[in-house]
Amino acid sequence: MACLLTYTNCLKTSNDLLQLMHATKLPAFNLQLFSGEKTEDATPKRKADARKKGQVAKSVEVNSAIGIMAAFLALKVIGSFIYDELANYMRFIYSNFSYQDFTLNTVSEIFLNFGIVFLKASLPIMLVILVTSVFINFLQVGINFSFEPLMPQLERINPLSGFKRIFSKRSLVELFKAIFKIIIVSYFVYNFMIEQAGRLPNLIGADLSDSLKLITGLLLTLVFQISGVMLVMAALDFFYQHWEHNQSLKMSKQEVKEEYKQTEGNPQIKGKIKERQRAMAMSRMMHEVPKADVIVTNPTHFAVALKYDNTMAAPMIIAKGQDLLAKRIREIAKEHSVTIVENKPLARALYSNSEVGDIVPPELYKSVAEVLAYVYRLKKKLS
Repeated sequence: MACLLTYTNCLKTSNDLLQLMHATKLPAFNLQLFSGEKTEDATPKRKADARKKGQVAKSVEVNSAIGIMAAFLALKVIGSFIYDELANYMRFIYSNFSYQDFTLNTVSEIFLNFGIVFLKASLPIMLVILVTSVFINFLQVGINFSFEPLMPQLERINPLSGFKRIFSKRSLVELFKAIFKIIIVSYFVYNFMIEQAGRLPNLIGADLSDSLKLITGLLLTLVFQISGVMLVMAALDFFYQHWEHNQSLKMSKQEVKEEYKQTEGNPQIKGKIKERQRAMAMSRMMHEVPKADVIVTNPTHFAVALKYDNTMAAPMIIAKGQDLLAKRIREIAKEHSVTIVENKPLARALYSNSEVGDIVPPELYKSVAEVLAYVYRLKKKLS
């Protein structure tokens, strides 16, 4: 009686809850709407496809910061060489062309010498920047050749797509980074000018070489300070770019399933193929049963067909089966007058420890030899 009352109260409570839900019109959620959410990490195939398209995690800030630092380090190392080349060129110009008329040959000679000096002064720094940029890109991305980012895409000329890119999360992040860099650089330049303002009047009476050395040293100090801050920002941007890249490659559960079907094949089709393969293997096995010397049975649950001749190291299992398959093996054996021997322990052991095509395990040699000896004696007696 108490159980009945409890069940009745539960029903009343459930009905009251349903009436309350209908009365308040609670929203009904369709769980299928959430199947398209990007909640799964990108698969190796998705990452490989993105890499082929040129979509890799790379921080431009790392290239800029290290490139600037490498360029000014090279300038500091070969600065005296550049100064000597420019000074020699100026002496050459003022000593050889100050009293000559400017003809076509004179102007061409001036520009030719200027080009040579320019290459001597700038080429080492340009090579340092090039090698540094290539090396940093290699460390970040590795070797990856992709021409797809260079291919024209119609969506890029779509005004709506362009408007979305302008106000996208990536654009806002880049805007924030640019503003932050401007603030940092301005702060360091302002502080540096305030600290070094007292040294500038000393340049009034100094020689040109001394003035250049002082100004160059101050500029290099300022650049290295700014580059150090930019390196810290570049490290943060490096981790952000990797996180943002992984987020952009995330997949929904449905996309993972579709990719699995494309790479591994449709499970239903694979099941059909495996089923057909089993049927073909079963057919081949049944064709081998008439060639057996003996069929060892359980007698109803297991059946194992054995064959032996002088070319074999040990008897071979050419067919085996359980229940209905064992029954079919026995029927084929009877049709082709193959001897059937009932030996429960041996049949179970052969079925459990061996596969079709294997030789008999060594621990079963003696039992199998006794069965084959019995079969050979029986055949000899019948003959």
